[in-house]
Amino acid sequence: MTISYSRWPDDLAARYREKGFWLDLPMTDILDRHRDSECLAVIDGDRQFTYRQLASLSDNLAAALQRRGLKPGDTALVQLGNVAEFYLTLFALFKIGVAPVNALFSHQRTELAAYASQIAPRLLIADRSHPLFTDDAFITQLRREQPSLQQVILRNDAHAENSLNALLAEPADDFRATPTAGDEVAFFQLSGGSTGTPKLIPRTHNDYYYSIRESDVICGVNADTRYLIALPAAHNFPMSSPGALGVFYAGGQVILAADPSATLCFPLIEKHQVTDTGLVPPAASLWLQAIQEGGSNAALASLQRIQVGGAKLGETLAARIQNEIGCTLQQVFGMAEGLVNYTRLDDDEQTILTTQGRPISPDDEVWVADEQGHPLPVGAIGRLMTRGPYTFRGYYNSPEHNATSFDDQGFYCSGDLVEITPAGNIIVQGREKDQINRGGEKIAAEEIENLLQRHADVIHAALVSMSDELMGEKSCAFIVTRQPVKPVALRRHLRELGVAEFKLPDRITCVDALPLTAVGKVDKKRLRQQLADQRAQA
Repeated sequence: MTISYSRWPDDLAARYREKGFWLDLPMTDILDRHRDSECLAVIDGDRQFTYRQLASLSDNLAAALQRRGLKPGDTALVQLGNVAEFYLTLFALFKIGVAPVNALFSHQRTELAAYASQIAPRLLIADRSHPLFTDDAFITQLRREQPSLQQVILRNDAHAENSLNALLAEPADDFRATPTAGDEVAFFQLSGGSTGTPKLIPRTHNDYYYSIRESDVICGVNADTRYLIALPAAHNFPMSSPGALGVFYAGGQVILAADPSATLCFPLIEKHQVTDTGLVPPAASLWLQAIQEGGSNAALASLQRIQVGGAKLGETLAARIQNEIGCTLQQVFGMAEGLVNYTRLDDDEQTILTTQGRPISPDDEVWVADEQGHPLPVGAIGRLMTRGPYTFRGYYNSPEHNATSFDDQGFYCSGDLVEITPAGNIIVQGREKDQINRGGEKIAAEEIENLLQRHADVIHAALVSMSDELMGEKSCAFIVTRQPVKPVALRRHLRELGVAEFKLPDRITCVDALPLTAVGKVDKKRLRQQLADQRAQA
């Protein structure tokens, strides 16, 4: 059985193969390259795994699942945190051709039930330490709603029959891998949408493996790389940009952290002489704050490169990262749907500080459209349109959404508002759905956020819409500051930067911290709901 998905047209598929982008290899090849190596692959707290052990243990689990009747074309729902078992499970499923949805560990009942309803999984792999699985109530609910669910395997389970730990220890014996073909679905990635349940993105071996290999070249990943995974392991950024899979491909080391806090990460960086890591802007800001409060960045001396992505990085914060952490900054702008952009390690400082880089592939077709879908000239701000050898062709089982997400030439509209420079670098200006329509005047939220953060006392800023009977929408800025700042001073700051009057926030609210989503982005949905609740109570 194969999983149905929107495929690339034959002419593009042939071109991508001819150019060597697609190798028609399963992603099991990443481990096969090093399966006899005694080099260290994963450090998870006090536990360490060599490449030989990673290959052998994932064989064990794959064989055990195969004996339980799992076969190519089946699907799985997986929820594991930043633990070595996440990678062992991922490779085991690749080896037997089972395509997983990797839920984030912060996801709860609603998300997991929604994912299960979309893929009808035969297998669930989760962790008893998660609140959903401390008892069997949710499992019973899932089984009732999804009759397809036949196998439930749990990490830290007391019963050996259902224990992930036990299955990893079962000898593989005469196991033979049965991965799906290179042009079949390897797994489902989660869309990064800020509203509603994330849609599922089918990623094939061919497209994802190409993205990983090229990311290694651009990011300078090699066998000496020691990469700290501080963001959720299942997220696209720490998984493949270049992430853990890129490090495994190169034969380097992955060091796992449960979260991106400085308290946890700084000692790990120092102990394991970490060379590379990836953060989202709020986490990078907290690291800088920790350096200021501690008076030293000595613990980070081994860091050679720090990637920042997941959200727009302001120029001021970008400069501080290079100056105060003391390593090379690489901006990353990517999406789980495919397209990934990097500033290059040899780019000039202005490019690194002010752009989000350029695409991985020479065959990435990227352009900017107006609201009617017509091309805009270089330097104009508009909707990002893209297609290429690792950008998907459609959300899974979502024809209505696909009809509005792609044009008739197969170009994907990401919802990002961008500008493309003459040199081909992308500058993210905001999100189309993050626009505020104030009486017909459009305000790109990220533009105002970045300008607010240029104020010496502003740490974080988030601009969201709030409903207004007269204007339709007005804007509210939520601000985190180092010391109290009056709204009038912030508006004056914006005026001095030349901001149009209609772009000035109608309301400014100081808060101790901004709410974050599971992957560390500012949760604007929650901020908008907070404003709506206040309006309802007024």
